[in-house]
Amino acid sequence: MKTILVTGGAGFLGSHLCDYLINKNEKVICVDNLFTGSKKNIEQLLDNPNFKFINHDIIDPLYIEDATIEQIYNLACPASPIHYQLNPVRTVKANTIGIINMLGLAKKHKARILQASTSEVYGDPLEHPQKETYRGNVNPIGPRACYDEGKRVAETLFFDYHRQHNLEIRVMRIFNTYGPRMAQNDGRVVSNFILNALRNSPIKIYGDGKQTRSFCYVSDLIEGMYRLMNKEDFMGPINIGNPGEFTMLELANKVLELTGSKSCIEFEPLPQDDPMKRQPDISLAKEKLGWEPKVPLEEGLKYTIEHFKSTLN
Repeated sequence: MKTILVTGGAGFLGSHLCDYLINKNEKVICVDNLFTGSKKNIEQLLDNPNFKFINHDIIDPLYIEDATIEQIYNLACPASPIHYQLNPVRTVKANTIGIINMLGLAKKHKARILQASTSEVYGDPLEHPQKETYRGNVNPIGPRACYDEGKRVAETLFFDYHRQHNLEIRVMRIFNTYGPRMAQNDGRVVSNFILNALRNSPIKIYGDGKQTRSFCYVSDLIEGMYRLMNKEDFMGPINIGNPGEFTMLELANKVLELTGSKSCIEFEPLPQDDPMKRQPDISLAKEKLGWEPKVPLEEGLKYTIEHFKSTLN
């Protein structure tokens, strides 16, 4: 039984990871400042003797004196444009000061640490699909830069700590992920489309709807994350996502079909620096981790729609 620390552990991905680790009979310390996370996401774990919740922001130093931590999963950072642009300076701090604090904690405990990076490090890509060797096309002064460039410097810090301190690191680049426990107000396309469809409100598509995304169901993502953390002699970076590529119009029409909604589709101007294409090349994940996603989009959307139906009711 390992003692594992999960930052951002009350968030969408973090809470699923905590569930997964508890089911693996590990001890889990969940750290979250509840800015975008929610205690409701982890309420099923709060009475478990192998689970501990700490309300804390990683921008402030974190001291764990009563346990020896063996692994750290760092998921602490707002991940949707609405949230990370609300306080962009704080988003940068989470990806610099917060990262240094977590790397320092890992160094002190001699723990292996995984960074939940993002496909946003590729920006609006000129390479398609995106391989881990691609260095990206990012606007360093745009409204999304606090997140995009923040995650890029976080990767830099991870590799510098590895080179300078021989720290065991793992870096995964997460592509669009969806599923139960997505926040209703996070502004992500899957939750937006489903909630508006269930309310019979207009579904808003930005641009002409031909821009693409690749959607990975949360259980597939967590499995890939766990495999990377426990893979010996491989640190990444590695893409974890579903290579199935869909336009926004295709996604909207699929959600309308599955919900039986009477919603109409409305078109709005495309936000600045919004990527036009997004699709992971997962050859490396197949080779190194024996991983590829299993849940097709329609099946995952059905699970997610049922979750949002229950929250609205």
